[in-house]
Amino acid sequence: MGHLLLAILFSSILFFVFKSFSKFNINTLQAIIFNYIVAFTVGIIVNKTNFSVSETLYKPWLLYCIYLGILFITIFLFMGKTAQKNGVSVASVASKMSLIIPVLFGIYFFKEEISLLKTIGIFIALIAVYFTTKKNDATIEPSNFIYPLLLFIGSGVIDTSLNYIQKKCLQDEETALFSSLTFLSAFIIGIIVLIYQIIKKQFTFHFKNLLGGILLGIPNYFSMYFLIRALQNEKIQSATLFTLINIGVILLTTIFGILLFKEKLKRHNYIGIALAIIALLLVSF
Repeated sequence: MGHLLLAILFSSILFFVFKSFSKFNINTLQAIIFNYIVAFTVGIIVNKTNFSVSETLYKPWLLYCIYLGILFITIFLFMGKTAQKNGVSVASVASKMSLIIPVLFGIYFFKEEISLLKTIGIFIALIAVYFTTKKNDATIEPSNFIYPLLLFIGSGVIDTSLNYIQKKCLQDEETALFSSLTFLSAFIIGIIVLIYQIIKKQFTFHFKNLLGGILLGIPNYFSMYFLIRALQNEKIQSATLFTLINIGVILLTTIFGILLFKEKLKRHNYIGIALAIIALLLVSF
């Protein structure tokens, strides 16, 4: 349960860091790329196993690190496109609604048995996600439907992949190393993106973007680390876990958004919060 709560906490902290980027006019793409090298460094520091490059090259999960690194950057670009074309709230809804993908994967692939009560709770959670994150500008233009769709699928694939990898080829003590090398892979892919921007003369560096990456990298690493550690708990099913994490993050970020950023909620947002609490109670039983 401790790992679950920490996964929710650090995932929620990411929200506040991202929120501050617009306030200080930080280039989000650059901060994201810099954050990956910071997350990699944090992982190497907290890694308690002996690190050998030659041995790591033969780890069964190494190719998955590269695969996830590519996904991290790609989904971030889709998120940016969705926010640009359809609005930030559409991007938020699409990414959070993707919890249904790892939930269904856990039920059908790992044969997880879900009670009727939890099934109802998961269904209510999806409705809660929509109403809690929906804003008045949440519209999807038919011509731009592909972006939120790809964001929805990609976000779900990342969570599903993490669940599959930790069950099939990752030892508990390798979690820190696996997480850090995944972020290193994402950083390398990100550098390629920056090189492309430099060639196109679209790159302007500011120190504050690096600082933003540092502030983002630490909670980003631990959000992934504790998610994997929570998934390694055999006492809780992944379908239940992903639902609890998503609902927990929504509730925590909404509450602190009101307290710290003085955000104003609409009636449907409050309905979403109420549904989220009901879903949380149903899924917890």
